[in-house]
Amino acid sequence: MRAPINLAPEGQQALARCTVLSAVILFWTVACDPVPSDFQSLANEHLPKIEGTIAVPGLKAEVEVIRDSWGVPHIYAGNLDDLFLAQGFVQAQDRLWQMDMYRRAGEGRLAEVFGSDALEHDRFARLIKYRGPWTDEEFNSYHPEGRRILEAFSSGVNAYIQYATEAGELPVEFKLTGLQPDPWSVETPLLRIATAMPTGDARRELSLARRVAEVGTEQANREARPSPYRDLTAPAGVDYSIIGDEVASGLSGFRGTIVRPDLVSPYDTWLDAQVSMNLGAQETSPGSNNWAISGSLTASGEVIVANDPHRGVSNPSLRYMVHLDAPGWTAIGSTEPVLPGVAIGHNGRIAWGLTIVGTDQSDVYIEEVNPDNPNEVRSGDTWEPFRIEYDTIQVRGADEPEILELKFSRHGPVFFEDTENLKAYSIRSTMHEPGSTGYLPALRLNVASNCAEFLDELDYWFAPTENMICGDADGNIAWQASALSPKRDGWHGRLPVPGTGEYEWSDFRDDLPREFNPERGWVATANHDIHPPGYDPPLFFKTQGPFARFARVTEVLSSGRDFTVQDSKDLQHDAFLASAAQTLELFRGWTAEDPALEQYRRELADWDAVFRRDDRAPAIFGHLRRVLGGRQQGALSDVNPEEALATALRMLSEEQGDDPSQWRWGRTHRSQFPHSLVSAYDLPAAERLGGAGTVAATGATFREIIDFSNLDASVATIAPGQSERPGSAFYGNLTESWANQEYFPLSFSREAVETNAAYRLLLRPGN
Repeated sequence: MRAPINLAPEGQQALARCTVLSAVILFWTVACDPVPSDFQSLANEHLPKIEGTIAVPGLKAEVEVIRDSWGVPHIYAGNLDDLFLAQGFVQAQDRLWQMDMYRRAGEGRLAEVFGSDALEHDRFARLIKYRGPWTDEEFNSYHPEGRRILEAFSSGVNAYIQYATEAGELPVEFKLTGLQPDPWSVETPLLRIATAMPTGDARRELSLARRVAEVGTEQANREARPSPYRDLTAPAGVDYSIIGDEVASGLSGFRGTIVRPDLVSPYDTWLDAQVSMNLGAQETSPGSNNWAISGSLTASGEVIVANDPHRGVSNPSLRYMVHLDAPGWTAIGSTEPVLPGVAIGHNGRIAWGLTIVGTDQSDVYIEEVNPDNPNEVRSGDTWEPFRIEYDTIQVRGADEPEILELKFSRHGPVFFEDTENLKAYSIRSTMHEPGSTGYLPALRLNVASNCAEFLDELDYWFAPTENMICGDADGNIAWQASALSPKRDGWHGRLPVPGTGEYEWSDFRDDLPREFNPERGWVATANHDIHPPGYDPPLFFKTQGPFARFARVTEVLSSGRDFTVQDSKDLQHDAFLASAAQTLELFRGWTAEDPALEQYRRELADWDAVFRRDDRAPAIFGHLRRVLGGRQQGALSDVNPEEALATALRMLSEEQGDDPSQWRWGRTHRSQFPHSLVSAYDLPAAERLGGAGTVAATGATFREIIDFSNLDASVATIAPGQSERPGSAFYGNLTESWANQEYFPLSFSREAVETNAAYRLLLRPGN
């Protein structure tokens, strides 16, 4: 007879930890339950312990972890070492598989799992990675106690790996794949490859150079439509015609950090063992928005700060929410799962948010190779040797490891060698400078006390390139276009340049655009061209606008007063598209001959250009936009609107079926959350409003709105949930509310945390 199963919180149950129970009269022999034969039962066996007590080696004193009803852990420690050790432990509880795959991808160790198919990824990851120096210049850039914080955080990750291994609660993905997580070092969180790798700048240079070779600089520049506009000048004596596909391919080997290893037996034969493809919205419309509103424009008289930074929509989320509290350190918001601290949030004194600026942080150098020595390149009037390193890649299924020869010029990694034309292509990037780990400089912001201090600390914000905004308890607001920004004297960095010495970075810029308490009463950014009038040379070149999201944010913030948190909620979910409103004029003032077509023409003519998920008109317009090729009203004189509408309706019918009553925008514009390994763990899709060009663009999975009139009234949302562990109460629990434009309270005071407490975990010192 089996003893009854008592499920701990989250349904977690380590069935392998079977005991033999005795009673006064009867002795019951308890047998272990058989190995589960379905994925959900297996997942339930491997859930983390989030209620009760765990002994954690390395702690100096007890640490409280209170998870609220939405899965946000509030960590209370008596000192900084324990605080960050506990943060590493807790984030590993919820996201260890994600963290370990991020690490494998960043370190170039996918061939260990995938075999030779991943060699190109591993080669590129090892070539491009930051190689040190691992000195105080690196660690202290993030915070004066940077090394101490990173050591504590990594120790916490390792403590959880050890505990979970012994307790049999490693994430189920390790069981399914037969893999094991490796211990972390103090350097592990400092991988740049996913958070601060601006190779896109270099790829754009190569693409523009190839177009220059085809049509000349003037035409290539017209096609590029640079914002801000500058004439395009190609360096003298450079032959761009020799740049082929193979050159650009040298920068395209990175697969990303969502890794899908094969399942091991017997799990590869179970039902739902296949991987689902993400068939949701094909445009992810990355489009971050942030604003800080002065008390002069708010109903409360206190600052409101709002941010919805956009990245890919995925399962798990790329961000993780956490509240840290210890003497000398208090902050709440979101971070990257592999990083300590809070990257976006508030500390009770300041609140901050970010959107991508786009600062050009990389340049391609065309090195002239010595015809008598392929390992030397010209520098001025002399030949200079490559630095050559060798690395070893373990390859699954191979008899021998792969030995890499990696070459570096004085500019940086050599990503392609053209032996026929005696050229080598290298990349100089800010990611190879000390202190350039993405988001980690936010550690300094965690302890800043006002927006003036915030701006000072941004001197250490090197990556990613971000529009950093601030609001504080004293009523100040501020913005800066923050990034480690190369100083290029006499050139703009838009095209590859000779590596012989004429085009070098002279330093890094200290004239970054910023604002402090502007008279208009607000600061805001939306990935637009942020250059102030007369600012030169530019930090970057975007494609010319219109920058629709920033225009809409500006329109709203400039047209009102007495703003509330609800107003910021509404603006974050604003689904109006001005270009759609202009195009709709094409469908007014006439009548279609076909009565069925006329019905849909009227719907478009009456539509207000707001992309609501349950409406049919935006679903029609979504396909109509494809038919029209994105052209706006001024370029539609040659369009037959009746034919265009008929074509769009056929496309919509093919996509959503023959029942027009079921046509709606949300069926087109939905986010999906497939599990990376098995479809049994897929989460339901979420139909969305908004889309590309609207403030409510697709890519926001984390949002925050901070209210300095009542910090406990601040709100946030994250999707699909805090935990990546199937079966957890916090796996996918926030998807529906997120899709419904709902928020949860960002509990900050101890009183508010206690009110919303759901699970309590005590971490105590242990051996």
